[in-house]
Amino acid sequence: MSEDALFPPLGAYDIPAFDGLDRASFGPAFDAAMAAHRAEIDAIADAPEPPTFANTIAAMERAGEAIERTASSFYALAGADTDDTIQAIEREVAPKLSRHSSAIALNAKLFARIDAVFSRKDDLTGEDRRLVERVHIGFVRGGAKLEGEARERLAAVNARLSELGTAFSQNVLADEKSFVLPLTADDLAGLPDFVVSGMREAARERGIDGYALTLSRSIVVPFLTFSDRRDLREAAFKAWIARGENEGPTDNRQIIKETLELRAEKARLLGYDTYAAYKLDDTMAKTPSAVRALLTEVWEQAVTRAGRDATALAGIVATGGANEPLEPWDWRYYAEKRRRAEFAIDEAALKPYFQLERMIEAAFDVASRLFGLSFERLPDAKAWRPEVRVWRVRNRDGREVGLFLGDYFARSSKRSGAWMSALRDQHKLEGSHQTPIIYNVMNFAKPAEGQPALLSMDDARTLFHEFGHALHGLLSDVTWPRLSGTSVSRDFVELPSQLFEHWLTVPDILQRHALHAETGEPLPPDLAAKLERARTFDAGFDAVEYTASALVDLALHESGEAPADPAAREAEILAELKLPREIVMRHRSPHFAHIFAGEGYSAGYYSYMWSEVLDADAFDAFTETGDPFDPKTAALLLANVYAAGGTKDPAELYQAFRGRMPTSAALLRKRGFAA
Repeated sequence: MSEDALFPPLGAYDIPAFDGLDRASFGPAFDAAMAAHRAEIDAIADAPEPPTFANTIAAMERAGEAIERTASSFYALAGADTDDTIQAIEREVAPKLSRHSSAIALNAKLFARIDAVFSRKDDLTGEDRRLVERVHIGFVRGGAKLEGEARERLAAVNARLSELGTAFSQNVLADEKSFVLPLTADDLAGLPDFVVSGMREAARERGIDGYALTLSRSIVVPFLTFSDRRDLREAAFKAWIARGENEGPTDNRQIIKETLELRAEKARLLGYDTYAAYKLDDTMAKTPSAVRALLTEVWEQAVTRAGRDATALAGIVATGGANEPLEPWDWRYYAEKRRRAEFAIDEAALKPYFQLERMIEAAFDVASRLFGLSFERLPDAKAWRPEVRVWRVRNRDGREVGLFLGDYFARSSKRSGAWMSALRDQHKLEGSHQTPIIYNVMNFAKPAEGQPALLSMDDARTLFHEFGHALHGLLSDVTWPRLSGTSVSRDFVELPSQLFEHWLTVPDILQRHALHAETGEPLPPDLAAKLERARTFDAGFDAVEYTASALVDLALHESGEAPADPAAREAEILAELKLPREIVMRHRSPHFAHIFAGEGYSAGYYSYMWSEVLDADAFDAFTETGDPFDPKTAALLLANVYAAGGTKDPAELYQAFRGRMPTSAALLRKRGFAA
C-alpha cells in the first residue's frame, strides 16, 4: 500500500497529523485498513509456492502496515484525548478488529503454511527461529487447531470480549468525569498549596468557581493524605472506590460477570481447565500455583506489618482525641502524621524539590549515563494536544534512536493512570532501520499558570517507571516487528520500568535534579538520608493494597466456572485472606481496568510483583559494583534487556544479564520485610 493511502497522514517528524484531523474518518480508515490486510494475508495463504520462512513468516511481518498505523494513532486518542466521536468509533470498531484477528488466527490454509515452516524450525537460527516459534504459538493459542463449531464460537467469544472491555473502560472514565465536588476556601483545611493549586486548576477547566475535588489520582490521593475534613475524605474515598459500581448505565458489575463467563469458556475451548492456566502458560511464571506461591509469601509478611501499622495509627487517632475507629479514608491522613513524627519528613515541604521539569531532566540524565542517550526538544513538533512535548533521541554516536513524546497533565478527555505506548515500533525489515515513536502519558495535577508542577515521590516514581517502559521501546534493536520493544511476556515487561525507578533515589541524581522550586537549593543530604530511612515506611499498606488486587485477579480467573456474583466472590476472597478492614484493595473489580478493560493483565496483575523480584535483584548487580552507573553492567543490561525485545526467552535474557536467576530475597529486602 502506498504511503499516500495510509491513514492518518503524517506531519512533521513522521508524527501522525492529529491537528485538524477529521476524527470521524477513523471509521472508514479502519475498514479500508482491514480490507488491505485481509488481501495481504490471503495472498500469503493462497501462494502456490511451497511455504518457506521468507514467503510465509517474513511476509506476514511485512503485512498490515495500514492497520498498524490507523490503530496506533486511534488508540493514542482513545486513551489520551477522547471525545464522543472517538468513543463511538471505539465501540463500533472493537468487535470488528477482534473478528479480523480471529479470521487470521483461524485461517486454516495460513496455519498449514506456518505449521510447515515451524516443523523445520531447527534449520533456522537466532531471531528467525524465535519469530517462527512466537508466530506458531500465537496461532495455536488463538485457536488455529480448533475445528468446526469451536472455531466459530471462539471468534464470537473474542468479539464479545472486545465489546465488553471497551464498555468497561468507557464506564470507568464516565464515572471519573462525572464526580466533581465543588469546594470553597472553608473546605481546604490542612491542604498544602500544591493540592489547592491543582484543585483550583481542575475547577477552572470545568468552569467552576473556587475549587474542585475530582477523582484524578493526582488530586484525590493528596486530598486523602492532607485534608483535615474527615467528612470530605470519606465522601471522596467512597466515590473513588465506587467507580464502575454505581447504579445506571456505567455499572460494570454485569460486564464483569459476562467477561468472566466468556473467559472461562475461551479457556475450555482452547483445552485449558481455567482461564488463569491459559494466560499463564505463555509467561515466565507458567502456572497459577507459581504465582500464588510468590503472592502468598509477600501477603503473609505484608498483613503482619500492616497490622502493626494499623495499631500505631489507631493510637495516633486516640491521642488526637478522636472517638472513632481508623477507617480506610483515614489511613493516608494518619500515616502522613506518623511519618512526620517518626522521620521528620513533611510531604508538603518535600514536594517543591520534585518539580516535573527537573524530574524529566533527571530521567534523561540517567538514560544518558547508562546508555549514552541525548534528548533534543522539538518545539515545532505537534501531537494530539499542544501540551504534548516531543524530543528527538540520539545515541552516543549521534545516530537518531527515535522520538519520545510526553503528555503529563490530567484532563477530562484522558483516562486515568499512566502508560507507555508507541505510534511506531522499531524494526529492521528489508534491511532498513525504522526508528520508533514512543510516548508516555501521565495524569499529574496541572498547576496554576506560571507555577511549577510539583510531584510527590510516588508521582516521580511513576514518571521514572513509565520512562523505563519508553526506553524499552526506544532502545529496541531487533529485525522483526513482532519481537520489537515491549513484545515480551507480561511478567517480564515490567522489569525495565520497575528497574529504572531505582535510579530516582541515587544520591547523585537527587543532588543534581531535586532542586527546590523557589530557592534552587538541592535536596539537603539529611533530608535525603531521612527519605532512605523512610523508604519502607507504610510498606505493609502498599503491599496489602497491591497483593489483595493480584490475589483477587488470580482467584477470579482460577476457577473453571465464573462466579454467579463476582462482587460477592470478591468479598469472599478478601474475607478468606483476612484483608485488614482499614485497607481496601488497590483496584476493586468494577474499576480494575488492568484486568477487565482488555485481556492484557487479566490473570496477570501479579506480574508487577514477579518483575519486582527481577528488578530488585537486577539493581543489586549495580550495587555490587559500587557504581550505580557501572559501564559494564549497563552494557549487559542494554544488550539483554532494553535492546533485546522478545528475541529470546525472558529467563534466557535475564540469565545473560545477571549470570543466574533471582530469588525473592532481594524483593523482601527492598520492601523492608527481610534483613
